[in-house]
Amino acid sequence: MALAPLLDAAPVIQVHAFAAMGAFALGILQFVAPKGTLPHRSVGWTWVALMSTIAISSFWIHSIRLVGPFGPIHLLSIFTLVMLPLAVLHAHGHRVKEHRKAMISIFVGALLIAGAFTFLPGRIMHDVAFGS
Repeated sequence: MALAPLLDAAPVIQVHAFAAMGAFALGILQFVAPKGTLPHRSVGWTWVALMSTIAISSFWIHSIRLVGPFGPIHLLSIFTLVMLPLAVLHAHGHRVKEHRKAMISIFVGALLIAGAFTFLPGRIMHDVAFGS
């Protein structure tokens, strides 16, 4: 494992990847930590900011193109940018079940599924994890 391929990548890819790593770690923390507490809300706002950074920065990453400069991964970015405010609104409205479902959907779709694709051969994170 070596960070050199990521550190040699374009700045937008570095921001995107490091935000994703942070969001992944905080997401795991949120799953196991007590809910409804001040730390949960504080970490949650940080997670929302990281997820927004990930989704927005993805629009400047065009390694997989399907329609013009955009690929299927950008649909997950749109999904994330729509679902984040809805999840926050659910939390503010004390609709815990809806909030949980929205946040888990974002975590699974935008971090686990999309993240898994970054480890395919030929991608930067594959080189980070497994070498060139």
